[in-house]
Amino acid sequence: MWAAKVNGGMSDEPKQAMKVAAMGDLHVREDNAESYRELFGEISREADVLVLAGDLTDLGKPKEAELLAQDLKACSIPVVGVLGNHDYECGAHEEVAQILRDAGMKLLDGQSIEIDGVGFVGVKGFAGGFGRRMLGYFGEPAMKQFVNETMNETLRLENAMRHVRAKRSMVILHYAPIAETIESEPLEIYPFLGSSRLAETIDRFKVNAIVHGHAHRGRFEGRTPGGQPVYNVAKHIEKPTGRPYAIIEI
Repeated sequence: MWAAKVNGGMSDEPKQAMKVAAMGDLHVREDNAESYRELFGEISREADVLVLAGDLTDLGKPKEAELLAQDLKACSIPVVGVLGNHDYECGAHEEVAQILRDAGMKLLDGQSIEIDGVGFVGVKGFAGGFGRRMLGYFGEPAMKQFVNETMNETLRLENAMRHVRAKRSMVILHYAPIAETIESEPLEIYPFLGSSRLAETIDRFKVNAIVHGHAHRGRFEGRTPGGQPVYNVAKHIEKPTGRPYAIIEI
């Protein structure tokens, strides 16, 4: 099994690497057309932790979350993740989150958690664009509100990262922090796929890996301006494993 080996510039790390299986954009539907039970069983044999990078449900319906919760019973390793934009569609995201937490998933929303010496930090993130073309806080109130949402997510991300004490860490997002891993998506929708503000915040810290989903037609790997590794782990992205999930060694 192929695994990405990353260290993000960390030093004095334990020799034993943690294998993290990461996947996003499951889009579980009410008709249960695609069960993940067998895949989660496979992942449990291949990895130490499963990370899910948002869009866990297709329309954010509690019934969809219940189906995913049933499939998660096949997973015998810790599961950590964040919600995505689809999980908010029906306005039932709090119920969706509670169902998944009741199933044992460590669902992060501006928090961090440590598992076997590795810190996991998670927020959904938001849109806003990249680099010099990133949307600014200017103009109509609606535009300022849009930009405020991104800024609030980055502040919550920064606060969570400040609480990490582990020497090794992974950041879990749904929206992309860089443009490199969303290449092949239509240029017209780039501003809605993520924001450079996320990468700017992350680069104030040293992390081992950043994962996100959301962009179904992007690239698997890229780097923040600070040189830290980013992986687009949306289920649809071709990965070196040849499977819907990536294996990242930390």
